[in-house]
Amino acid sequence: MLRRRLMTLIAVVLFAAAGYLFFIRDGGSPPQARTPAGAGALEDSSTKPLASGGTAPSPLAVRLDGAPDPILIDFKKPPKSALVFDLDTGQVLWRRDPTKVLPIASLTKMMTALVVVERVPEGSKVKVTNEALRYTGSGVGVLPRGKWIGVNTMLHGLMLPSGNDAAIALAQRAAKGSEKRFVRYMNEKAKQLGLQCTRFSSPSGIKDKGNHSCAADLAAIARAVMLEPRLTKIVKRKQAVLPFPIKGGRLWLYNHNPLLRANYPGTTGLKTGYTDAAGRCLVATARRGAVKLGVVLLDSPDPGKQAMQLLDRGFKASGST
Repeated sequence: MLRRRLMTLIAVVLFAAAGYLFFIRDGGSPPQARTPAGAGALEDSSTKPLASGGTAPSPLAVRLDGAPDPILIDFKKPPKSALVFDLDTGQVLWRRDPTKVLPIASLTKMMTALVVVERVPEGSKVKVTNEALRYTGSGVGVLPRGKWIGVNTMLHGLMLPSGNDAAIALAQRAAKGSEKRFVRYMNEKAKQLGLQCTRFSSPSGIKDKGNHSCAADLAAIARAVMLEPRLTKIVKRKQAVLPFPIKGGRLWLYNHNPLLRANYPGTTGLKTGYTDAAGRCLVATARRGAVKLGVVLLDSPDPGKQAMQLLDRGFKASGST
């Protein structure tokens, strides 16, 4: 009897050891002892995995809590996704499917501008490369091959007329000649900002495949842009006349922003976008008194009109008229 019990005990030990070795070989971790409920130290929430797969929330993220939106509006033909938010606090004033992932066209260039400002010092020059002149879609259109243009001028060309040629040249300058590397920088920046539904596949947004975001993430990007002085000076301009190495020595650029074109009071930015897949898109910002608001519209039937209606109601709800 004693011998039988001893053999059984040895078999159990060998089986347990074999299972442990198999678990370790396949990349697991040794099983941990469980602490009874209520025992031991409090759980450290900073070590818990995040629902977003490990991406920390952005300090620039808008506050998508369950509080009712102060703005009430019902569009006959609503945008596919939209958001109205306070630029300073991130408070949401109105929303429509703010986390719906959609193509974003040239709204992409907001991130392009952020990465360029981070990696290309003010006063630097940007070469007009052959690749930049093979752009498609919207462009500055008069970039002289092989010339070196001031980065400030090129950023104007990126953000006002939404130049895809400027986007390519700036990307190559910031990433030592490689657009692919620059796109990696864009996605790294998105991760750094804690964006939840954003991925980039080009510096211009002309490619819809693999290039997407959502209204909530775009609001965070807009807040980042409006904290960057080199960019706020650009995006608020209705037009710009800049030094340029062509006949006459000047480049005239005009902003596509419908709010600036309509002289909407207090407009401070920001960016338009359009492709067949994305539809008409707009991120617009405005200020009245101490109140600074932003609006994101994705696939809107009339982004200028809808943005102005939403901002009017947003300022009224915020006590600023």
